[in-house]
Amino acid sequence: MSEIEAEVEAPVETTEAVVETTEAVVETTEAVVETTEAVVETTEAKKEGPEKWGIAHIYSSYNNTIIHMTDLTGGETVAISSGGNHVNADRYESSPFAAMKAANAVVESTRTKGFTGFHIRVRAVGGVGSRVPGPGAQAAIRALARGGFKIGRIDDVTPIPHDTTRKKGGKRGRRV
Repeated sequence: MSEIEAEVEAPVETTEAVVETTEAVVETTEAVVETTEAVVETTEAKKEGPEKWGIAHIYSSYNNTIIHMTDLTGGETVAISSGGNHVNADRYESSPFAAMKAANAVVESTRTKGFTGFHIRVRAVGGVGSRVPGPGAQAAIRALARGGFKIGRIDDVTPIPHDTTRKKGGKRGRRV
């Protein structure tokens, strides 16, 4: 065998080695794809099932925050908690911290009952009182959103009269 023939055969051997390693990489890639597909199928199987929706009624005044979770009809109470249940002083009942604690208590209770999502209805005092929700409303909504549920609509259901009753205080108003 001459030198020229030896030089021609050597590149052929390296090419075969490259082809074998490429085939091995393709086989491992196919194995990874198969395991990934299996993982995707198992996660999809876990999420199947009927969704259960409810309504979170948040009443927020400047004295307290009450979170009341019901079913979609509003007829059955699922969970209820207020800011006053979670703090010691009366002046902290309407605070964002107390509202967050109340919302977390409601989230834990509704999670055990199988709910997957809810709509939120925010209510202020309304009527002759304040039409602006208290300081705990936004904190309660944030805590409910972080609970891992789907959130549908967020509505303001503050009662606003078209023609109102007389405010307290008398003819001359509140005298200080």
